[in-house]
Amino acid sequence: MSSTTATTPVRTAEPVRTPKLRADAIRNRERIVLAARDAFVEHGADAPLDEIAKRAGVGNATLYRNFPDRTALIREVALLVKNRILTLAETAEAEGDGPFDALQRFAHATVGEKVGALCPILTNRIDLNDPDLVDVRQRLTAVVGDLMERAKQAGELRPDVDHGDLFIAMSQLTRPLPDTSCQLLEEFVHRHLQLFLDGMRAPARSALPGRAATFEDFHTDH
Repeated sequence: MSSTTATTPVRTAEPVRTPKLRADAIRNRERIVLAARDAFVEHGADAPLDEIAKRAGVGNATLYRNFPDRTALIREVALLVKNRILTLAETAEAEGDGPFDALQRFAHATVGEKVGALCPILTNRIDLNDPDLVDVRQRLTAVVGDLMERAKQAGELRPDVDHGDLFIAMSQLTRPLPDTSCQLLEEFVHRHLQLFLDGMRAPARSALPGRAATFEDFHTDH
């Protein structure tokens, strides 16, 4: 007489699902990050978090629910700014203007992100080897490099400059001068940026000293 052994079905583990944020929660998060960016520009990395929440129009609890500490918020600001600049570069590359016009449009849009004022804050408070930051930096390098190469191939951009030269200029032009206000800077930044861009046009009227700057020069391990 044969017997059968009952077997218990093996239960497979349910996949872990990350809950999606509601639309209003996404908007609150974006408002917090944009408010933090502006507060950091005006007051530095130690800008009060409750002031940032007030600027964003949310409560302190909402801010801390999204960002448990200041470091997490600063990292998100760095990602926001870099991704916004990447989008500006991709948009400029996709539009059908001449190569130098596309480069100019990208530069003037990018100074609105106030990279010069944010640079010392973000560089000193985040891990520059963070995989998300490395990814967007590499993509930005490729897109801006292509913008500049197209302008060189068209004979519109002098051949002895590189993308680092452009970003150094944009950073310096958006860094407030000592004892001046951000409002004064905003009044003149596009004027002085255009002076710099005109100096990048081909044919060049002078030989530049030294070598062209690249994105690699910005890395802290150099």
